[in-house]
Amino acid sequence: MVVLAASIVSKNGKVLVSRQFVDMSRIRIEGLLAAFPKLIGIGKQHTYVETENVRYVYQPIEALYLLLVTNKQSNILDDLETLRLLSKLVPEYAMSLDEEGICQTAFELIFAFDEVISLGHKENVTVAQVKQYCEMESHEEKLHKLLLQNKIDETKRRMKEEASKIDQMKIEKNRGNKGGFMSSMGSGRIESSFSDMSISSGGGGGFGSGSGFGLTNDIDSFASKSKGRQPSSATAPPKGLGMKLGKNQRANQFLESLKAEGEMIVEDAQPSKLSSHIAAAHQPTDPVTLTAEEKLNVTLKRDGGMSNFDVQGQLSLQILNPEDGLIQVQIEAGGNPGVIFKTHPNMNKELFANENILGLRDPSRPFPTGQTGDAGVGLLKWRMQSADESMVPLTINCWPSVSGNETFVSIEYEASSMFDLRNVAISVPLPALREPPSVRQIDGEWRYDSRNSILEWSILLIDNSNRSGSMEFVVPPADSSSFFPISVRFSATSTYSELKVVNILPLKGGAPPKFSQRTQLITENYQVA
Repeated sequence: MVVLAASIVSKNGKVLVSRQFVDMSRIRIEGLLAAFPKLIGIGKQHTYVETENVRYVYQPIEALYLLLVTNKQSNILDDLETLRLLSKLVPEYAMSLDEEGICQTAFELIFAFDEVISLGHKENVTVAQVKQYCEMESHEEKLHKLLLQNKIDETKRRMKEEASKIDQMKIEKNRGNKGGFMSSMGSGRIESSFSDMSISSGGGGGFGSGSGFGLTNDIDSFASKSKGRQPSSATAPPKGLGMKLGKNQRANQFLESLKAEGEMIVEDAQPSKLSSHIAAAHQPTDPVTLTAEEKLNVTLKRDGGMSNFDVQGQLSLQILNPEDGLIQVQIEAGGNPGVIFKTHPNMNKELFANENILGLRDPSRPFPTGQTGDAGVGLLKWRMQSADESMVPLTINCWPSVSGNETFVSIEYEASSMFDLRNVAISVPLPALREPPSVRQIDGEWRYDSRNSILEWSILLIDNSNRSGSMEFVVPPADSSSFFPISVRFSATSTYSELKVVNILPLKGGAPPKFSQRTQLITENYQVA
């Protein structure tokens, strides 16, 4: 019961594609295929021909023959089933059922034949499975590309932060030079916040030459003293030491003694630097930024079903430059009938209802500009509620079972094909344990929070390659209710509303400003209770 070769030949005997599944020479297979057209009788309805050594099982495909060469001990019913499956695969991969179409997709056909026949025996596969195997989608490759893209995005973000910092320093320097204050400081450098002041010991005059008095007065008194008179010279501090603010010598000696005794001392954070870094990280870089964000609130029942499904979305606008404030935003909704939109009271409702354009009721009034918080200015809100369980992007099933002195817990997830979920975290509450749970099997990674007694199951990415997964762990005997409620967190780059910003329409004429759109779906409260 061995298939020697699977081939596609023309009716005049020309070999187009041939795949051998046993060790045989090229001369022998060419001789077998060359003899096949001579053995076919004219007008006969048979689908096989036998010789002294081999059997030909064939099927006409328009002007071609799909041919299996087997030994005479092979089960002809199995061979016919194999031939039937191959005849379904050939039109799936061949561009056209002629010599040119077969030759152009020769390698694809050979790969498909390999998935059907292994070492001469038929595999138990379907046409859909063969197509999936030949696509060779790799979940690891997707994860690698996602991590690589995250690194690239992080590098770009840092570059933009550094560029904004340099611009800010230039602006502050220009302001100081205009007021004549920086000229009296020599080569010294003053930060924008006096609470975070540090003066470098450069080679110039004034404070920069190394004055050593402590700056403990408020800003007004410091400014009044610095105007109109040259500061008195003082003994320069040791090289490498700047001026220290907010700590006297006694406090420093006390901290040093604690450090000498082995205590861990955490220095006070400088809020001005921290706040400036956080602000730079969230600062938009494009002139106009629109953010479409949806928050998902779902409550699933532990025994199946859904008790709550609510999606709330908002489209917000951020404009950096005042000259770009006179604009209108043209959007395109995805056509989801369950989504109900509601515009801001200052928006022109008729314009939105008729043309899907978001603009102020007073066209001469510009949108607010500058940093107005992370959310920006809200233009449009929407909401969607549903009782259809197929709308749920991720379902969780938890099966605890007590056996002897152990409780076996099996958890599985099933994700719909609507979204590719990122940074999925499934938090399972556990009873009070002395030791971490024993995780027997898991698709992803896990972490045990002993302080809160929570087992967190994390999956970096859920896409078409891993729409379902499971985890099994063992804990001491416990009631099944102690593993609920299960909390879920994830994000996605697409939304239920499928809202898109089509264009920015300038009201004062000219070219529209450059804009960027951010779209995300996040979980606000997602539980299995």
